[in-house]
Amino acid sequence: MTPPPFLPPAHDAPLPPARPAADGVRLLPGVPYAAIPGVRPLELDLWLPDGDGPFPTVLFLHGGGWRAGSRHTVGPMYAGQDPTPFERLARAGIAVAAADYRLSGEAVWPAQLNDAKAAVRWLRARAGDVGVDPSRIAAWGESAGGHLASMLGLTAGDPALEGDVGVSGPSSAVVTVVTWYAPSDLVGFVADAGGDPDDASTREALLLGGTAVSRPDVAAQASPVVHVSSAAPPFLLAHGLADGLVPCAQSERLYGALVEAGAEAELDLHPDADHMWRGAPEAAALALDRTVDVLRRRLGVPRTRGTA
Repeated sequence: MTPPPFLPPAHDAPLPPARPAADGVRLLPGVPYAAIPGVRPLELDLWLPDGDGPFPTVLFLHGGGWRAGSRHTVGPMYAGQDPTPFERLARAGIAVAAADYRLSGEAVWPAQLNDAKAAVRWLRARAGDVGVDPSRIAAWGESAGGHLASMLGLTAGDPALEGDVGVSGPSSAVVTVVTWYAPSDLVGFVADAGGDPDDASTREALLLGGTAVSRPDVAAQASPVVHVSSAAPPFLLAHGLADGLVPCAQSERLYGALVEAGAEAELDLHPDADHMWRGAPEAAALALDRTVDVLRRRLGVPRTRGTA
């Protein structure tokens, strides 16, 4: 007896129906963007502005030390906000694709970046179906997700990091990047944080499959500062000066490398703000304001659309 054929990959499946959110915003929840044999389908939530598009789009990558977290949260300082950060961006005319990716307990580097690149490729491949403008896709991430957003911006076209997850063919390049309190130098991270270089239980070591000392080539490959060039897209980096988890020096180092390479970069430093803007609600508000404004400017969204 001939076995039944496998179903087509989840990322080729029909899209779920959109459901309404605030002020005309529409949400397509739990859309598979990549199917990996033996692994759960990787999903994203797509927040779409009111209207027909095509819309400039930002891929949001969550934090959690590459070990935890999900696409549903932007950080504790925004809990209960109405509109949510994603709704606010959609109201301003920018679609948001908030994506999950494999965590370090599921796969080690570079699986996480492979997944992020697959999400960008899926957005381009299905642009006509969902109303995305394939020429205006940005990346935004917090903490570990900010690290992945930086890598998206700096490694376009690198075959060693592209991966074979999900849709193939379209480019995984992004036109601009926003990072919040993100690691940028995994080779120098332990020294910046004052940690034990032989501790294999840190978030960074679990991502790399070993410490930066034991896997220096992998640590370098996973470090955005190593990939900086004059071809880098514009960056906005934001970090708290009181960050006790990811030292502010990490964003300062990437900013310095971008400027030295001749790339466009902005660095916002927030006094008294710890990781995830804890202890500084005004920093959380300002960081979101800046993210909306900078993405609107860099993606060419008129300020007459939505509220700033």
